Amino acid sequence: MLNNSIFWTANAVGLVAFALVGASKAIREGFDPFGVSVVGLVTAFGGGTTRDILLVQIPLSLQTLSNIGFGMTGILMAVLLSLTLEIPDQHPSSIVADAIGLGAFATAGAIVATDVGVSPFGVVAIATINAAGGGAFADILLDRSPFILLQDFYASCAVLGGFSYWLVSMTIGDGNFAASSCAVVTFGTRLAAIRYEWELPNLREHSYSKYN
Repeated sequence: MLNNSIFWTANAVGLVAFALVGASKAIREGFDPFGVSVVGLVTAFGGGTTRDILLVQIPLSLQTLSNIGFGMTGILMAVLLSLTLEIPDQHPSSIVADAIGLGAFATAGAIVATDVGVSPFGVVAIATINAAGGGAFADILLDRSPFILLQDFYASCAVLGGFSYWLVSMTIGDGNFAASSCAVVTFGTRLAAIRYEWELPNLREHSYSKYN
């Protein structure tokens, strides 16, 4: 396991934030407590587990009990929010938590990828998978198309964050600054995308068939 305090901090923040977001979505869909827990944990661990499998490592979720604790903390927070909010997954606190989790997991993924020595493309890809993978798995459990594959400017934020990590680490050589850059870029662009309603183009709307 990495001996990197920034990684462990980012990982813990991401687990709590994404478990909260995933569990809130499951609560809104009317899942029972077990289902809420499953969706919350899948959202929290899906991206990191996929990261570790791609890098031929034992998934971190199977190595430490503390990670499960962070995930359960996020689920408990989602339950508490649901007691006071009608639609907790659309409340500003959940939206901000999602952006925080995205930035934290993009940073964690970039750190792990750099540590094992993958290519620049690998750093960006692993950062993106770590950040957006859990949400994609959760959407499948919720019986809907993964929203990261639609128009929403979401995974693209992690791509930008992962690229900023690689760029700063290569030009300045400071891993701590690179991690901060990744987190800020990912988090900032996600909030900007929400605020200004950024979307990627829908190719069907611009396809040849539209004009015939």
